[in-house]
Amino acid sequence: MEPWVDSIVQTMFCNIGKTVTIFTTSGGLSGSGFTGVLLSVDCNVVRLLCDVGAAPACPLGSSCCGFGTGTGFDGGFGGGFGGGFGGGFDNNFVGNPLGAVAIIPTRAIAAFTHNAI
Repeated sequence: MEPWVDSIVQTMFCNIGKTVTIFTTSGGLSGSGFTGVLLSVDCNVVRLLCDVGAAPACPLGSSCCGFGTGTGFDGGFGGGFGGGFGGGFDNNFVGNPLGAVAIIPTRAIAAFTHNAI
């Protein structure tokens, strides 16, 4: 392994949990870089959380159905708050409900950027 790989891996390791951008030697859209939260780093691959998935649709179990007729989240607290937060929470997630993780081989990294502070 080339000496610069050890150096960049050490720098990336110090930035785990922070938002970074990694540019790769590939072409097309992937050559424009990957931005996300750095999850893990080793000598072979880097993992970035690029898109956060949806929260659980009903973390409270069956109580998400409402607290009675015309109340609860589905009806928006009985029509309060201007119709109940725009009609209530319908648990419709716009985007990728599973999230996205980019796994980048260290040998394909052209540049690694992070905040100075």
